[in-house]
Amino acid sequence: MVVVLFAALTSFGGLVALLAGAYGLRQTRRISAAGEAVTALVKPPPQGADRPLLQFETLDGRVMELPSPVPPNRRRPLSAGTEVRLAYDPADPRDTVLIGSERVRLDQTFIGAGAALVVLGAVLALTLG
Repeated sequence: MVVVLFAALTSFGGLVALLAGAYGLRQTRRISAAGEAVTALVKPPPQGADRPLLQFETLDGRVMELPSPVPPNRRRPLSAGTEVRLAYDPADPRDTVLIGSERVRLDQTFIGAGAALVVLGAVLALTLG
């Protein structure tokens, strides 16, 4: 009984990881393909925050100032005062993708690890349950 419960929890955790990766990959591809590309100014992070702000103007004239979608521990951290290219969703400009810093590998890793956990849980349930 304990093995079946462990197998179910393993499969469920894998399914959550798989779905999170698939959703992230879908969003990144959708915004990259159909989003509006603009240049954004990198501003220093606000007090107590670790990510810099990206300021850009949408095609309809709104000025947006959002935290960077890229974690600060990336190989090339964003420096205040520089400009970067990003794509945003015209329906919701808060959804952005930094061009050249997409998280495709991370999302693919979540999908692969999630699928492996789902298979492992199924194998455990079938062989030991």
